[in-house]
Amino acid sequence: MPLFEVETTFHIMIACADDADAARSFAVTNYPAEEILHVTHRPRDAWVISKKLLGIQVDSDPCQIARDCLARAAGDKLHAVRLYMQATGTDLDGARKAVESNMSRGW
Repeated sequence: MPLFEVETTFHIMIACADDADAARSFAVTNYPAEEILHVTHRPRDAWVISKKLLGIQVDSDPCQIARDCLARAAGDKLHAVRLYMQATGTDLDGARKAVESNMSRGW
């Protein structure tokens, strides 16, 4: 079954549907108050997520920044989170997720 990307006012969904009309119906059923902005047929075996859309700067690697902050903080997670927030301007929750997801590197 083909994949369709359905963008609404507040969501982007990847849906398995027989055709574009079925994908639109899926969106209307699950998010009836939202306007459908566009429907795009996607390749069956690939999902693509834009880093820019997610707010990740393309010219820097957030994982490398988090690992650097952990190294500078000598493994102190709270201090590393503060350093990450200062280095990237990320909010507390985003910084915590970035640092915690990179702690498996020996810290």
